[in-house]
Amino acid sequence: MQRIIVGISGASGAIYGIRALEILRTLGVETHLVLSPSAGRTITEETDLSLEQVRSLASVVHGFKDIGATIASGSFKVDGMLVAPCSVKTLSAIAHCATDELIARAADVQLKERRRVVLLFRETPLHAGHIALMERATMNGAVIMPPVPAFYHRPKTIDDIVTQTVGRALDLFGIDAKVVHRWDGGGADED
Repeated sequence: MQRIIVGISGASGAIYGIRALEILRTLGVETHLVLSPSAGRTITEETDLSLEQVRSLASVVHGFKDIGATIASGSFKVDGMLVAPCSVKTLSAIAHCATDELIARAADVQLKERRRVVLLFRETPLHAGHIALMERATMNGAVIMPPVPAFYHRPKTIDDIVTQTVGRALDLFGIDAKVVHRWDGGGADED
């Protein structure tokens, strides 16, 4: 059975983590969820879901400060971790190996075990400090994937955009959720 950790930070875009949980649930993937305290506020502001509804989408929910959780150990086998959305604060903690809370600790464990960590970094515009943090996290082994929408599939709704982005993030774990509109080469080449 596949097992993925999903971290939802307080950055705007909580729907990305929620959609990942929804899709992974339909695929039968075991999910371990960690919500930052700020994620609760963002979920309340940006969605019509309660925190309990979001928690119910996960197979297992871990406390934000529970650094003794199963996912805080490399001996607990998982296929990787998705942080969606990833705030600057969470990116900074992961880049600097600051592991006093569970999202950063679980990400650090996945990186040391050479497992995939995908960060849907939700910040724009960027200053040099953000870029340096992304470089450092990448050097540690993380994949930085800002949720930049694709338009070649001609999305009709925000849901179309979110689902495409989450599907592409899951591709990075080798999970084909059958929700991604794949580029087919389009028409003839033009000069």
